[in-house]
Amino acid sequence: SSCCAATKVPPVCRAMALVSVGGYEEPAAKRARMMQLAPQLHNELVAVQGVNRKSGLQAPTMLLTGHEAEINSVEFSPNGRHVATGSFDKQIFLWNVYGDCENFTVFKGHGNAVLEVHWSAEGDVLYSCSADQSCAVFDVEKGVRLKKLSGHTAIVNSMQVARRGTPMMVSGADDGTTKLWDLRVRRCVHTWEHQYQILSVTFDDTAERVFAGSLDDNIYVYDVRKRCEEPMMELAGHADSITGLDVSKDGNYLLSNSMDQTIRLWDIRPFYAGPASRRCMATLQGCVHNFEKNLLRVRWGPDDKWCAAGSSDRMVNVWDVQARRLLYKLPGHTGSVQEVAFHPNEPIVASASSDKTVFMGELGD
Repeated sequence: SSCCAATKVPPVCRAMALVSVGGYEEPAAKRARMMQLAPQLHNELVAVQGVNRKSGLQAPTMLLTGHEAEINSVEFSPNGRHVATGSFDKQIFLWNVYGDCENFTVFKGHGNAVLEVHWSAEGDVLYSCSADQSCAVFDVEKGVRLKKLSGHTAIVNSMQVARRGTPMMVSGADDGTTKLWDLRVRRCVHTWEHQYQILSVTFDDTAERVFAGSLDDNIYVYDVRKRCEEPMMELAGHADSITGLDVSKDGNYLLSNSMDQTIRLWDIRPFYAGPASRRCMATLQGCVHNFEKNLLRVRWGPDDKWCAAGSSDRMVNVWDVQARRLLYKLPGHTGSVQEVAFHPNEPIVASASSDKTVFMGELGD
């Protein structure tokens, strides 16, 4: 897409230098004068890194532009080579992570805002949910939509796919339902009903339980195997709507982002001895929700040491979960940060914002 571009963002420490062939270096004043006389010379400069680079990104920070409206979701592919973004412009873009970060595929098919996107474990399929009351399945190789999953009667706020086992998807919507989809036959196989909107959903590590975060401040845990109508457990403690959920890679802990301005860490191990009320292990401060009431997500890092969350204060927030402290508060966006995703293999985060852009940047130690 010709309107899409990736821009290197030079940090203060990134130095540019003229490298002369004969070993003689021009004096700074003369060099500056040469630059004024021949601006095209600027393109011939060799970039000399002033700091030790931590990743394979072309520059420490890359800016991805091309979406025509706010970006709600971002996720790296399992192999880390591509990143997917879903936007209010009804489109899903696929970008290269390395090199010039070209936008190489645009998926169309949703009739309204795309609210969440996720890759399959193999990286060959992309799943999404939308305000058009549907979910969708896209073939990454062919660049086409394979299936539209209809059944919800209102905005579908969130979806997630099972990490392993039977290919399944869960979705949550403003119609108060949490739906379980069998991706082999691509249809809904169970619906859990609730009187309030469901804003965020996820599976546990083995896809035996579904977590649904609601407008009524609670997280409801449903049994995928028994499929009882009533939740098997409720996680209560937040004082406002739950906008984001994510289960740790080891499957033991759940993170929740809430409009009460906190992120909570929950122990979700099945054989936990105490009552559900004691499952909340920690509360992390730092993310901000405002009058826009955006669906700000939360995501674990690849090794469960760090987590990151969206925030309406335009900052990318990264926490050390074990130390329970805020590590990074990264500026750059001019609008609310909706979601922050971690690269699977390198210290890179990608942030999706209502300012229509995505930043990809490398983190330090």
